[in-house]
Amino acid sequence: MLTKKQLDLLEFIDRRLQRDGVPPSFDEMKEALDLRSKSGIHRLITALEERGFIRRMPHRARALEIVKMPDILAERSGRGGFTPRVIAGDRASSSRTARGLDSGGAEEIPVMGRIAAGVPIAAISEVARHVAVPQSMLSTGEHYALEVRGDSMKDAGINDGDVVVIRETTVADNGNIVVALVDSQEATLKRIRREKGMVALEAANPAYETRLLTEDRVKVQGRLVGLIRTY
Repeated sequence: MLTKKQLDLLEFIDRRLQRDGVPPSFDEMKEALDLRSKSGIHRLITALEERGFIRRMPHRARALEIVKMPDILAERSGRGGFTPRVIAGDRASSSRTARGLDSGGAEEIPVMGRIAAGVPIAAISEVARHVAVPQSMLSTGEHYALEVRGDSMKDAGINDGDVVVIRETTVADNGNIVVALVDSQEATLKRIRREKGMVALEAANPAYETRLLTEDRVKVQGRLVGLIRTY
């Protein structure tokens, strides 16, 4: 169980990561939670880290990563329990190893091309390259990666240029973010919901409308499990 202050801080960090792509400063956290000193923020962050909700990334200023979200915050944000597990990469790094990854604890998966987080684009199935991801991000089954183009999932923390890590599956629960194949020819990254024989593909950006399709037009190709972001 988390205290109210711990929940408030975790939610504030999450909102700022979704909005700006970087966590807030300690001064911003102190002001948001109306605390008198930054020492209180240090204690809250330590408590969240000890409970496995956040991770501090060494040798980088303001480097906090949200590892998971408690159910109450996931339901409140409407994200169906998913919090992107972001691995920071370096554009100057080789394609084999992203910065900050221990090569002994990483596994290479194929990058299958680009996918739209906006208007669907033609599905791409050819391997463009490989990328290393931590084994802790991968579960059972096969995985692949896709480069994101567009901003329709930005409120879920998925930005244009990110590389999303996908676990191959043909099934998904309501609220999962999935790779959906529409009419067997267009692939898109969206949150999926099913009701009364229809499938809703929801964006995480109010500028985009939800697409409502019959079930026979949509095939799930995989579920989002993490992403890699370069700076």
